[in-house]
Parts: sequence; C-alpha cells; structure tokens
Amino acid sequence: MPTFTAPDGTQLAYHVRGEGEPLLCLPGGPMRASAYLGDLGGLARHRGLILLDLRGTGDSGVPADPATYRCDRQVGDVEALRAHLGLERVDLLAHSAGGDLALLYAARHPRRIRSLTLVTSRARALGVDFTEEHRREAADLRKAEPWFETAYEAYERVWAGSASDADWDTITPFFYGRWDAAAQAHASTDAEQSNEAAAELYPAPGAFDPAQVRAAVASWDARVLLLAGALDSGPLPRVAAAVAELFPRAELTVQPGAGHFPWLDDPRAFSETVADFLDRGK
Repeated sequence: MPTFTAPDGTQLAYHVRGEGEPLLCLPGGPMRASAYLGDLGGLARHRGLILLDLRGTGDSGVPADPATYRCDRQVGDVEALRAHLGLERVDLLAHSAGGDLALLYAARHPRRIRSLTLVTSRARALGVDFTEEHRREAADLRKAEPWFETAYEAYERVWAGSASDADWDTITPFFYGRWDAAAQAHASTDAEQSNEAAAELYPAPGAFDPAQVRAAVASWDARVLLLAGALDSGPLPRVAAAVAELFPRAELTVQPGAGHFPWLDDPRAFSETVADFLDRGK
C-alpha cells in the first residue's frame, strides 16, 4: 500500500486500481474511506485509479490537529499527492462531498488541473447547497417502491430533527437507484468506513468562500464533467445543470435510473461515460 507525507507530517495512504493514465479520485462521505468507490464500475479498465484515503480514514494516519479535517485544510494533501506521483497536471474525479475538496483544490491550483469530473457532487464551495425541498422532490420519484412509505416516514423525522440512528438507516434506499442486494451490501459498509467526528469538522465555518471560488472557476480552461443521477437529490439534475453553468467548459450527463452511487446502478453506462469524457481530452 503506497503512502506519502502530508504538509503537516501526517502519513496518508492511497490505493491503485487498474493501469494506464492516472485518474486521481477523491471520496465523499464526507470523510469516508475510499474503499466504497471500488473500481468505479469498471472505470479501472480504462484508467489507473488513484484512490486517496483522506486523513483519518481508511489506511491514512490520524492528524495531530483535528482542525485539519476542515475541507480547505485538506487541499494541501491533494497537492502533496500530485507532487508525490510526479504529475504536472491531473485528471481529477470527486464523488459527493469530495466535490467540495476538488473545487477548492482546483481554485487554488488551477494550472494543475487538466480535467475535473464531479460525480453526484456537492458544490458548497460554489455557494450551492441541497435543500429539504430538493430531497422531497427526489423522494417523490420513488413512491412506487415497496420500501417508500416506511422510508419516507423516517425522512420526515430526519427533516424535523428528531431522527434516531434507525431512521437514518431506514432512509438509505433513497440514495440508490435500485435497493437490491448489491446496494444493501454497499450501504452496510458505510459506518465502518466513515470518520463521523471528522465529517462534522469537514464543512466547519471558514471552509468555503463561494465568491472567491466562483471567480476562480469562471476563468478556467479545464474541461469539467458533471454526472448526476436521475433519481438523486444531491444534486437534482436541474441543480447540477445550474452548477455546470458556472464553468466555461462544462458538460452535464444525467444517468437514467441512477441514485447517488451511479457506478453501482449501471456500471457500464457510468464507466463508459466517464472514460469517453476523459478520452476526448487527450
């Protein structure tokens, strides 16, 4: 297992899947170990995936200062990995909350980015957040599901701020395009792979300066792909479309039938979409 040293001395780990031109991948959660990304639906057949375990997750070390879990303070970790790999410019992929880290990295190091792929990604770094209304809109699409009634009742308690741990588990099917055995197995690893204390610090006050990041991305020459799931609430496809408009060279793909983990819902469609985008930039 390869490791490198972060600017503050923390030992960080990454995992390599596949061969070929590297694609640096940032996990979401926030602060979930990169193992849940798997091989991104077979994308490792097209690219060498470099899967970073963020500090305090997976095989990476725990920092001496918990304040360094804040998203903007992990930008240096990404840059240290790029330097460790000896890459002049990187193709960067980020999932979910990892999108905020990718955006902050690209804003601070724009000349290091060749392309940016944002998969069902957050965009708090750009001042875009996902609301209860967004969640309800996406949830309404699942009314025909056998689990809908029970899960929606739990969702109501989540929105009311009275949810139990069991309620959080009960709403999990909303985040998958199909609540089948593969999705259930994937969801079952969430707790053991996640650093909940670090997740609370990840978006801490001061982490994001949307005006600064919007100004930075407005002048990018890097190609950007936003991949949204048709059934996902974070972001809804229309919200992803609005985010795409903030970039000079962005394209949006909405994967049919997909939730928050589109490489599980249709591995072939996902991997071919991302591989095609990356190949067109060669």
